Amino acid sequence: MSKMTNARAQQLLRLVLDLYPDPQPTLNATSPYQILVAVMLSAQTTDVAVNACTPALFAAYPTPAVMAAAPLAEIEAKIDRLGLYHNKAKYLKALSAALVDHFNGQVPQTYAALTSLPGVGRKTATVVRTDAFGIPGIAVDTHVSRIIKGFGIAPQKATPDQIQARLEHLMQPETWIRLHRGLIRLGREWLTARHPQLPPDPAWQAFKNEYKPLKEGQSK
Repeated sequence: MSKMTNARAQQLLRLVLDLYPDPQPTLNATSPYQILVAVMLSAQTTDVAVNACTPALFAAYPTPAVMAAAPLAEIEAKIDRLGLYHNKAKYLKALSAALVDHFNGQVPQTYAALTSLPGVGRKTATVVRTDAFGIPGIAVDTHVSRIIKGFGIAPQKATPDQIQARLEHLMQPETWIRLHRGLIRLGREWLTARHPQLPPDPAWQAFKNEYKPLKEGQSK
């Protein structure tokens, strides 16, 4: 797949910003700790399913100290409708203990500190930084990866970290949070994995021949 030029990529990414001028987070969480927990739970799970679980979870375990002290089986019971709930419960208990032991029960803001927590990778850390603290960043999930590779903005073998660096190089920091959320919306509503289509606006249709859907597994 040929690489899209910087100018062409910037033109496309500005269309995403125009299409979604004020995209909001789709996980129902307010405090930094709730946001961290919700993002952790969202791995390989829909936001709708996570939002159905979190009210009872947050009510039962409002702080890291309470979660860390809870029996693992009780945490599992609160999230057993979610995929990978055994592992997720272990990570929630462990990261809550780490917050208590090393960060005075507060969610840290730096990449180094966040990724030191059990089960927290760069994508989760980026979402926590953007949604909890308003720190600019572009988290790369499967939707973002699929779109960016499909347009040739990044190579098909690019890692999420490489895609994030590429996008953050192309666009100004003040656009990063909106762009991240807009790309996710675009991937859910238009450029889906199974039936991708571009929005009908002529500006979007001008890119029709430049989007090459990836084969299964290439968006990761």
